[in-house]
Amino acid sequence: MSAPTPAQDKALALPDRGLRSLTQALAQREISAVDLAGAFLQRLEAAQPTLNSCITLDRERSLQEAAAADALLGGSEDAKAAARAAATTAAGPGGQGALPGGLIGALAGIPVLHKDIFCAEGWRTTCGSRMLENFVAPYDAGVISRFKAAGTVSLGRANMDEFAMGSTNEHSFFGAVRNPWDLQRVPGGSSGGSAAAVAAGLAPAATGTDTGGSIRQPAAWCGVSGIKPTYGRVSRFGMIAFASSLDQGGAFARSADDLALLLDVMAGHDTRDSTSVLRQDGAFSASLGQDVRGLRVGVPKEWFGTGLGAGVGAAVQTALDQLQALGCELVAVTLPASAQAIPAYYVIAPAEASSNLSRFDGVRFGHRAAEYHDLNELYERSRGEGFGAEVKRRILIGSYVLSHGYYDAYYLQAQKVRRLIADDFARAFAGCDLIAGPVTPGSAFALGSNSSDPTAMYLADIYTIPVNLAGLPAMSVPAGFDQGLPVGLQLVAPWWQEGRLLQVAHAYQRATDWHQRRPPAFSGAAA
Repeated sequence: MSAPTPAQDKALALPDRGLRSLTQALAQREISAVDLAGAFLQRLEAAQPTLNSCITLDRERSLQEAAAADALLGGSEDAKAAARAAATTAAGPGGQGALPGGLIGALAGIPVLHKDIFCAEGWRTTCGSRMLENFVAPYDAGVISRFKAAGTVSLGRANMDEFAMGSTNEHSFFGAVRNPWDLQRVPGGSSGGSAAAVAAGLAPAATGTDTGGSIRQPAAWCGVSGIKPTYGRVSRFGMIAFASSLDQGGAFARSADDLALLLDVMAGHDTRDSTSVLRQDGAFSASLGQDVRGLRVGVPKEWFGTGLGAGVGAAVQTALDQLQALGCELVAVTLPASAQAIPAYYVIAPAEASSNLSRFDGVRFGHRAAEYHDLNELYERSRGEGFGAEVKRRILIGSYVLSHGYYDAYYLQAQKVRRLIADDFARAFAGCDLIAGPVTPGSAFALGSNSSDPTAMYLADIYTIPVNLAGLPAMSVPAGFDQGLPVGLQLVAPWWQEGRLLQVAHAYQRATDWHQRRPPAFSGAAA
């Protein structure tokens, strides 16, 4: 591995590497996209043996994308045409929801690490599984197309729990990701590789997906900002499915300001995704800086009872006090059905997973067993070898609850609970503008500590899962520490109100510095 060049050293020495600062430096040609990408690749490669945050790094391909971004920044007509073509592709065949002209090339040269669940043409896309260990995507996911149109540079493919199933990032075929704040602890999952890389200063931004908390939980445990948009806001086309009615793409970055810029690009209608919604809401970044005085912040009593760790509870309460100091009004709300969220989720999500993962059979693509005697044995051996233990567990649960005689008793009942949870949120929002509380009951736990107790792992998502069942937008922002480990504040808004989330998060971060803290072992990588 070569040493950083003087130009790369200059890129990393910028005092503020927020996306706005980086975009300005690139536009003014203070640094080149090639040097910036090279600097972050250097850090990713150096940290890989320690954090294991990536599955695939392709320096040559990334630097080619960076060179194309430099051409776009330099005004090359060919580069502009390529960006416009990518913008058209991102919208799907109908063209509705195309990336607005003002956003074509808007993030030119910005390096982004992508969770290995988004198909990207020419990149190995494994979903953290042996089943797809050698799969190279033949097309771009809708999210990837939009980032290409904006001119970003792909740094690589972030490690993740296999098929996004897990809350610790210990369930990857490619090994566990480690938390940069304590290498003996988990980063959270399933988007743990993305969160760990941003926290350690190895990437300025990263994509993720959130099915039951898989952006917010690792964001909280790694001390970064993460947002899960309203279901239907971000295209799921080309995002390998876990649970289709719950999965939603989102992003990680250091601040709400950065997340607003990323969401401006990511969000948009895609005719190739039947769950994608066409809306004209304007730029999310326009919400930043608006006064938060008078906003009513709901505090659910169910999120502050038995089970919430004392250290996490104290940090979240301090954050709520800060929101109150900024002029927000704290009001009590109740979400009674949320107590049933985890059992409902672990019926619905596995049921959908068992259907979605049936396509991986060793015939059309993916892992195929080397030895078999008939078609049935081909299926059994290929799936037995290709899937890990957590994925197999959820497939079995899902197949059971969908089977004859159990559908009404389990799956149908879980869907009724889901409706009750959504109704609870609707009633709560009648009396408040957004809801705030903890992201997780505790801070990051030790690697392997819950490997023999899946239920303990599932309970880490007790405050995040209700949001997914209701399809609401939510985010996690750094809010302090519990015995040296990061704690996140969860903000939840009504449907389609991501701007309100970002408005409040930005105001909070202007008054605090938790989002600027860096893991001591990686402080040199986060100048």
